[in-house]
Amino acid sequence: MEALLPIIMQLVGGGAGGGIVGKLAKGANMGSMGNMISGAVGGLGGTAIAGMIPGLDGLIGKGASMAGDVAGSVGGLDIGALAGQGATGLVGGGLLTLVVGFVKNKFMS
Repeated sequence: MEALLPIIMQLVGGGAGGGIVGKLAKGANMGSMGNMISGAVGGLGGTAIAGMIPGLDGLIGKGASMAGDVAGSVGGLDIGALAGQGATGLVGGGLLTLVVGFVKNKFMS
């Protein structure tokens, strides 16, 4: 379960970001389900990209020590890393939904 929790956080954060952007940017709206699916995919991708950027890798837990002496960890889970993964998922999901929604609506109309 500890291995799946970060992925779930990224998916949920991305889905939320996609839903928010779909409601705020009417030109990017693809319907509730389309916004959440593209947001979830963007959440996974956004977190993966954030892990490659120096300075943001610590936000999602890549900079955590392997010894397990991380402040804020509970039972082997790093709460700060989970929050960072949710936040980067939110941003990544919102951005992908915005781009895909605008491109889709531009070519479909």
